Amino acid sequence: MNVLKQFKNGILFAFCLFSGQQLLAQQERPLVKGLVQDTLGKALIGVSVRAINQSTQKSFQASTSEQGLFQFVSIPSGGPYDFVFSYIGFMPDTLRNYQVVAGKQITLNVKLKEEPMGLGEVVIVGYGTSNKREITGSITSVSSEEFNTGVFSTPSQLLQGKVAGLNITRSGNPNEKPAVVLRGPSTLRAGSQEPFYVIDGVPGASIDLIAPDDIESIDVLKDAASTAIYGSRAANGVIMVTTKKAKSGSTRLSYSTYVAAEQISNTIDMLNGEELRTYLSENGKTATTDDGSNTNWQDEVSRTGISHNHNLSFSGSSQNSSYGASVNYLNNQGIIKGSSLERFIARGYMEQRAFNDRLKLNLNITNSSTNSQLVADEVYSNMLIYLPTVAVRQPDGSYSEDFSVTRGYLNPVSLIDNNEINQKTKLFLASGGAKVTILEGLDFTTNVSYQDERIDSNIYYNRLSGLAQNVNGRVIRNTVTNTKKIIESFFNYDRTFGEHGLKLLAGYSWQEDRLGDGFQTTNQGFVTDDLSYNNPGLGNPDEGVAVDYGTKRIQTLRLISFYGRVNYQYQNKYLLQASLRRDGSSAFGANNKWGLFPAASIGWLIDREDFMQGAPVISSLKLRAGYGVSGNSAGFDVFTSRFLYAGTGRFYYDGKFINAIGPFQNDNPDLKWERTATINIGLDFGLFNDVLSGSVDIYDKRTSDLLWTYPVSATQYFVPRLTANAGEMTNKGIELSLQATPVNRNGFSWTTAINLAHNKNEMTSLSNDNFELPLIQTAFLGGRGQSGNASQRVQEGYALGSIYTWRYAGKNADGVSQFYDKEGNLTIAPTSDDFYYIGNAQPKLVYGWNNTFKYKKFDLNFFLRGVTGNKIINGTLADMNAPNNATQTNIPRFTLDEQEPINDNNAYFLSDRFVESGAYLRLDNVTLGYTFKTNNRTLRAYLGANNLFVITNYRGIDPEVNMGGIEPGVDNRNYYPKTRSFMLGLNVNF
Repeated sequence: MNVLKQFKNGILFAFCLFSGQQLLAQQERPLVKGLVQDTLGKALIGVSVRAINQSTQKSFQASTSEQGLFQFVSIPSGGPYDFVFSYIGFMPDTLRNYQVVAGKQITLNVKLKEEPMGLGEVVIVGYGTSNKREITGSITSVSSEEFNTGVFSTPSQLLQGKVAGLNITRSGNPNEKPAVVLRGPSTLRAGSQEPFYVIDGVPGASIDLIAPDDIESIDVLKDAASTAIYGSRAANGVIMVTTKKAKSGSTRLSYSTYVAAEQISNTIDMLNGEELRTYLSENGKTATTDDGSNTNWQDEVSRTGISHNHNLSFSGSSQNSSYGASVNYLNNQGIIKGSSLERFIARGYMEQRAFNDRLKLNLNITNSSTNSQLVADEVYSNMLIYLPTVAVRQPDGSYSEDFSVTRGYLNPVSLIDNNEINQKTKLFLASGGAKVTILEGLDFTTNVSYQDERIDSNIYYNRLSGLAQNVNGRVIRNTVTNTKKIIESFFNYDRTFGEHGLKLLAGYSWQEDRLGDGFQTTNQGFVTDDLSYNNPGLGNPDEGVAVDYGTKRIQTLRLISFYGRVNYQYQNKYLLQASLRRDGSSAFGANNKWGLFPAASIGWLIDREDFMQGAPVISSLKLRAGYGVSGNSAGFDVFTSRFLYAGTGRFYYDGKFINAIGPFQNDNPDLKWERTATINIGLDFGLFNDVLSGSVDIYDKRTSDLLWTYPVSATQYFVPRLTANAGEMTNKGIELSLQATPVNRNGFSWTTAINLAHNKNEMTSLSNDNFELPLIQTAFLGGRGQSGNASQRVQEGYALGSIYTWRYAGKNADGVSQFYDKEGNLTIAPTSDDFYYIGNAQPKLVYGWNNTFKYKKFDLNFFLRGVTGNKIINGTLADMNAPNNATQTNIPRFTLDEQEPINDNNAYFLSDRFVESGAYLRLDNVTLGYTFKTNNRTLRAYLGANNLFVITNYRGIDPEVNMGGIEPGVDNRNYYPKTRSFMLGLNVNF
């Protein structure tokens, strides 16, 4: 009986327990659950899912698991509910009007679409990558499909006119590096305005190591919030270069080539022989040398340059490895005879993955060899002014020369033929790294790199050279090696916690540069020219001629850095980034070896707010703002802050010459980095489902502690000058970028992109409490009437490149040019005290406009760019406008058009009539292509043309003059003409 009772009680207990569990399970059963995937069916982790009760406006939050699953357990009954799905890199989606009923489960399955290119694309940032929607700074990305097309000897030309605020200027010289300035100049030191380059994660790598065909994309980091992670080297902006790598699961063989013909796009209209004779005859004069010739010297030194480029690449990948290699050969023949560039680049890379991709190893090796043939700078002026009444050669075959005429008057053909100038540059870069996934979301990366650069310069002026007269040949040879060693290690942490996303970076960097390891030697007095520069030891210099050993000196520069960054996002709508870098450098004073470079920025994805869901016109909208500080240490070495002795001359003592040594440079223990603080506010937007998209940025960039050499008291210092921090400069501007696809139907599409940038530069201070300087005189152009005159000034309240010269007041009664003095009176004998401010070289607007049309297998692209609002000093035209010297040097047709009297001894004075507008509009590129496709093979053939026309009022060869350095906007008898090229190209992919 007791057993039966116990059995009944047990069954009752079990039934109650089971019923309770069922009731509990029913109570915990989620009322809403679901799965979120991408369009390929891959589960998405960390997707934000918001349930919004439209009646009560209360919302509930969940996020997806590693399997892409989500659920709402305690959501109140009622509704209707809208479920909003949002995820960085994907377009948001909303499921509407669901009623939640107790006991009834709702199951939702959602597939999110990736955001269109430009919104969801990956952007390379310092020490990692980021989705463009997450970016809170000002960054512009340019893919390989958007690069410029042409005969390019450096990758910088790929970006010319493509990025708002990036001003790139270059002549037609194949051996000349372009001047690259981002958001205006931020330093007074020549050669220190170029952005900092990072190639595949290697900081400070040479951009010339990479063939343009091997570049996948370039990201331009503009504001300090983006660049401050690179600290003391990032004040001029950072350009991140990503090279092409193997695609997952594919093997590819590619070959690209082109052949191009280049010609001078424009020449200065000089008088020919007959016109000069007539002009002189009408004025009772004759040329000092006239053999009856009619020589066009510009034609004599120029040619049609034939250039060709070849790039062969191979890449492949398997489950655990990827690899690739490429070779590139460029032969760029200059349009000035004797000038050319020949370059060979070989590149290889591999990546190995192990332990379920928890360990990744990579190795990259690149080697570049460049051979440059150059011509003497004197060619560019003499091809204009040399008398056209003289033949290239005399009847006996010797070159026509008149060494009695001073000021560098030399036969330009002889300058090319009798002076050999060669430079060979070898670059080697090896980098490798390991990335270990320690925990989910936590990675450790260590990278090492080694870069070796060797530059050999060889110059030989032969026995006929006008540059080394009566010395029987002169040789100058020098070589220098520069090496860079870098070790970087950093942690990256990336996790999502419900509505919160967190990314952390912490790292350490060590770098050692050994620079200037080389020497120079000179000699002269050779019995033959046959050996050229190959054996300097055979020279026999005159007694007392010293060997010039140059100024190279070995130095070792070290940089140690600690850095960190935090990225936080809430609800995929609110973004925050903060970074801090601490740099230590051996280049600066003992009291300022270390510097801190902080930055912070925020972003707001407005289009993901509930109140924006009813605005279908706006497909994306992001507001961002940031502030940061970065530095500039380019161009300074370990000796800059130290006390130095150097040679001060030679004296004769006890029957021999002795080198004198004395103080050369004062020490400055307080020397430190230049600091640039930037505030940037930007708005990114997309309209009509991103048919139209773009961005607007407003910035205020302020540079302090500018470095310059100041005059100091000789009673307090050994040397009456000291390199110190004192000046301040500002750049304020606005940038606009727009992209649109107005037409895309029936196999035809038209995409267009325009960028505009306005920047105002101002020197706000040159002095501080310790150092005072009223102004810096620059642009000492020399030439007729210009000895000792500075044509530009750096002065407080004015822009860098401010032009000061005389004001032209026409001719007096005797036909002589007259000018206004400082009191406004007329004078024919002005002095430098009579200079007026005329304008500045900084453009008010820089713009580019790209258009691409596609119809089935055809594609057509044309690209225009230009600038406006800037002034150019046309020193070339001023110097040639010398009617009183027309018996010795040629004159331009401008002189006749101006009806310059032959007795006007002031006609060549540089005045405001030779300060011209530098505005231009250039049709930079037109390309027409056709693509053949068969199976997995594609072949694209194209025709291209560069620099087809320029609309400008500038009277020089070309208005695109160098905008780098402290003397921007100067055209002064040394301009290598711009080219117009026509090319035929082929791209093949297997």
